[in-house]
Amino acid sequence: MPVLARTLEAAGLSTLFVTMMPYWAEKVGAPRSLAVEFPFGHSLGEPGNVEQQMRVIRQALDVLETAENPGTIVHSDERWPHPTDQAIKTWQPEEPSPVIASLAPTFKEMLRKRREKRK
Repeated sequence: MPVLARTLEAAGLSTLFVTMMPYWAEKVGAPRSLAVEFPFGHSLGEPGNVEQQMRVIRQALDVLETAENPGTIVHSDERWPHPTDQAIKTWQPEEPSPVIASLAPTFKEMLRKRREKRK
C-alpha cells in the first residue's frame, strides 16, 4: 500500500492510511496516517456502529486536510467500546497461525528494543 500511496501522491493525489500499526506506517513511509487502537480488520470501527465509523472518517479527513509534513501520524482518541481482553478473545483465534507463531518472537524482540531506545 505505501508504494501505491507514494505513486498516487507523486501524481498529485493525497492519500491517508487508517492503521492499527502506526509503527509500520512510519517505517514504510506512509505519507500521512490516522492511528486507531482497534482490533485488526476493524480500522474504521465496530461493525454496525455507524456513529463511531463516521467519527473515525471525520478524523481521517481532518488529518488529510491539516497534515503539513510527510509522514504525519495522528493518534485517534477514539476507543474500542469493549475491554481489550474481551475484544482480543472475540477476534483472535485460540491458536496462532503458523506465520504469526514464527513472527511472534521477532516482534517481541523488536518491541523490547524500541522500549529500551525510548529510555
